[in-house]
Amino acid sequence: MSFIKQHDLWTASQRQAATELRHRLETSAVDLVRLSFPDLHGILRGKALLPAAMPGALADGCAITSSLLFKDTSHRTVVPVFSPGAGVGITSIQGAGDVVLVPDPTTFRMLPWLSSTGWMLCDVYYPDGSPVEFAPRHLLRRALARLEGTGRTLVTGLEIEFHVLRLVNSRLDLDDGGQPGSPPDVELIHQGYNHLTEIRLDQIEPITDILRRHTLALGLDLHSIEIEFGPSQVEFVFRPGRGLKPADDLILFRNAVKQICRRHGFHATFMCRPSFPNAASSGWHLHQSLEDLGGRNLFAPLRGGELLSPLGRQYLAGLLAGAAEAVAFTTPTINGYKRYRAHSLAPDRIAWGSDNRGAMLRVVSGAANPAATRIENRIGEPAANPYLYIASQLATGLHGIDAALEPPPPVDAPYDSVAAPLPGSLGAALDALAAGGVLREAFGAEFLEYYARVKRAEVRRYETTVTDWETKEYLDLF
Repeated sequence: MSFIKQHDLWTASQRQAATELRHRLETSAVDLVRLSFPDLHGILRGKALLPAAMPGALADGCAITSSLLFKDTSHRTVVPVFSPGAGVGITSIQGAGDVVLVPDPTTFRMLPWLSSTGWMLCDVYYPDGSPVEFAPRHLLRRALARLEGTGRTLVTGLEIEFHVLRLVNSRLDLDDGGQPGSPPDVELIHQGYNHLTEIRLDQIEPITDILRRHTLALGLDLHSIEIEFGPSQVEFVFRPGRGLKPADDLILFRNAVKQICRRHGFHATFMCRPSFPNAASSGWHLHQSLEDLGGRNLFAPLRGGELLSPLGRQYLAGLLAGAAEAVAFTTPTINGYKRYRAHSLAPDRIAWGSDNRGAMLRVVSGAANPAATRIENRIGEPAANPYLYIASQLATGLHGIDAALEPPPPVDAPYDSVAAPLPGSLGAALDALAAGGVLREAFGAEFLEYYARVKRAEVRRYETTVTDWETKEYLDLF
């Protein structure tokens, strides 16, 4: 019996999709299939298989080294995988032993910027068929299953900002191949601080039109393309989706954008605040609401003059109460905390407002259209892992419902309010995560310890690196 069948790893819809995929591989021009899984950082890793190898992968999965689960953002392995228990107490993967990628056939699609290459998301399992508890896609799926057990569905809408720059020098000299390697030299496509100006949209249109066509060809629910505040900065907005799909779509979108841009002589970055002069920070605004199984928006106000239903207010209160510990997932890079600036369209404290884009949480009331009632969290950075970002929101929001919390009054001047400040660094966010209890209960202590171990390795490297700022500040003075 095959590995997938023996451990009953597919749903009925996945089994049906696998049958259709086998037929497609036999009858269509597919030269290669990329099997990818999202790691802790939301970076896709995996293997590319020839069609002859796909029947085996669709029966038994694909073996891949477990050390990929323990990489920081420089691709360094941060645990001693060759020691007993791989340094994390898991005997089955010591020595960088294999885990198994199990394809999700419902995610298969052809990559439109290539002639005959397919792509599929995978889930990660141990050799005994148990899910790898560190895998972010498993974590969000479990959270969504618990929610659906209460007769509710999560609806999320994504607004993600990023920079598209012209590639000048790929920096591929021998000295550039470090860990991490040298970033490329780039230049602007258009000047900044012309928010939503049509002439800037036209200047960047040659590449955004390519991105638009390929995004739609991938089957992603793109709604709009907008010129953002800064130079060479754009925002792509997607229609709301349910369950796991928005997270899967964003993983694919970010990966696609970087590949497509590179092939056309551009460089796309989802880094929050690039260091080039006059750059503006990029954010990822996450709209969220709950529906019942009949599709009714459970956040819609029940009486005139209200912004949210009682359930919606409790969810809002939970987001506020758990915000400090969730920041480690909404803003998981050191660079992301340089976005939290007053009067910058980014939050700097834990507060909410009615249709106020300066507040961390912006309540958009659907007085004219109740189905559009939602809460927009403006805290996220575009480099966030979508599975962990969304799961952290769901867990803290549901805690508010379970505990029947009530939110404080809204703020009219979010940058002058007395609300608690957001953690000011990744280290402070990890401390808040360790001190909190909501996400420890929802995600499990083992996952939080794993996450903190990898991210604190990143913090330590940053803290021991001598920066240009330090050289300018101290080299001549002392």
